[in-house]
Amino acid sequence: MASVLEKTIRGAVTAGVTGLAGLNRKRLSDDSPFLSGLHTPMADEVTLTDLAVSGRIPPELDGRYVRIGPNPHFADGKGHHWFTGDGMVHGIKLKDGRAEWYRNRYIRSNALQEAGGPSAAPGPRRGMSDTVNTNVIQVAGKTLALVEAGSYPAELSDELETIAYSDFGGGLAGSFTAHPHHDPVTGEFHAICYDAAAPNRVTHVALDAQGTVMRELPIAVRNGPSIHDCALTAHYVVIFDLPVTFSMKALLSGHKFPYRWNREHRARVGLVRRDGGPTSVTWHDVDPAYVFHVANSYEDEQGRVVIDACAYETMFDGDGGGPAGRNLGLERWTVDPSGGAVTRVTLDATPQEFPRPDERYFAQPYRYAWATGLPEKESADFVGPAPLIRHDLQAGTQIERQFGPHAVLGEFVFVPRHADAPEGEGWVMGYIIDRDSETTDLAILDAATLEDVARVRVPHIIPPGFHGNWLPAA
Repeated sequence: MASVLEKTIRGAVTAGVTGLAGLNRKRLSDDSPFLSGLHTPMADEVTLTDLAVSGRIPPELDGRYVRIGPNPHFADGKGHHWFTGDGMVHGIKLKDGRAEWYRNRYIRSNALQEAGGPSAAPGPRRGMSDTVNTNVIQVAGKTLALVEAGSYPAELSDELETIAYSDFGGGLAGSFTAHPHHDPVTGEFHAICYDAAAPNRVTHVALDAQGTVMRELPIAVRNGPSIHDCALTAHYVVIFDLPVTFSMKALLSGHKFPYRWNREHRARVGLVRRDGGPTSVTWHDVDPAYVFHVANSYEDEQGRVVIDACAYETMFDGDGGGPAGRNLGLERWTVDPSGGAVTRVTLDATPQEFPRPDERYFAQPYRYAWATGLPEKESADFVGPAPLIRHDLQAGTQIERQFGPHAVLGEFVFVPRHADAPEGEGWVMGYIIDRDSETTDLAILDAATLEDVARVRVPHIIPPGFHGNWLPAA
């Protein structure tokens, strides 16, 4: 349990606390694995239109594959964490069987401008930080770059320039998330949002199909849990209140990402009704673990909530500069809304992350999911050779595709062949770095076999990032 002193300080991070953190930061090592090697930040924004293509780009693909990640403009290794760098998007536009361009662009934040980078974009801000670096999605025809726990989203143009920061037309008062989930049945987006400045609550934020905020429902928690993702079913939004919480000790020590594994924090899963108030939340104990990402979630025939997610034994159990903890593979968590603890079953013990379904089936029973494997051995920079995995959850089987000892995969996303294609019929696409040639491919693979359909070559390393999505043309 947090000490009385920590509880007192945590209520408001004063200038004195910030000053002490800055002083202690100077004593930390500046040797960060997330600022060198494959993670070396790109120095320039570029536009490339002469891209080499192998194979045949399906003519049905009309849109952009865009991925975002950290790209510190001014790389100070002391206290650096992979999750805190300036945001940069990397996108490739496909149309009529051609690769029209590759672009990389910074998210134009005030923080970037103050560090000597490009001028900041207009729009409302909240809090001290407006760095956005974690996800890129479409909401009501707009492209939005997202981050959790602090900044409002940033709206991007089709060419990936930052147009303005957005609070959804004044409807959003608090923080947002990197992972709002879209319900393809209703068109709504639902999210669980947290804020380091408000450790005693999280918020259920819901948007309608037009991107208008329908509600911000505060839900009481303790210790300031870090909640990266949520889950969604026809009637519930799922809260992962797990043992990674705000650490005043880490903050005062100078670390820029002040969340740590907290053995004394009760691990639990909350179910809040999509149309209910705070009293509708039911809490269910679960064995200590951490979840970054959900593959899918739905209600079974008995009304139980089923959640498929990649789980970790622990996370941030120390002062490393990135995620560190033993990955337990893809698990199925089942929760009975009427009461009782969460049951956990391993679906595939292969270390893996970034699980993605056919998004047309999100919050519904489904069959297929794709996930990016993790290196067999934990590495300081979190990357290494690993397979891409296709799960057939109905048959209980997997297909793996290896890409060789020099390949580093990012997140792959499923794209249906057309709007009415059967589940899983289409392609998966994502970036693959080749360490040997120092290039990056946008790989388009057959979703069923994981065999190559086409590759678009970018003649440099796109640093490993976070989330990538296919953004179809309007």
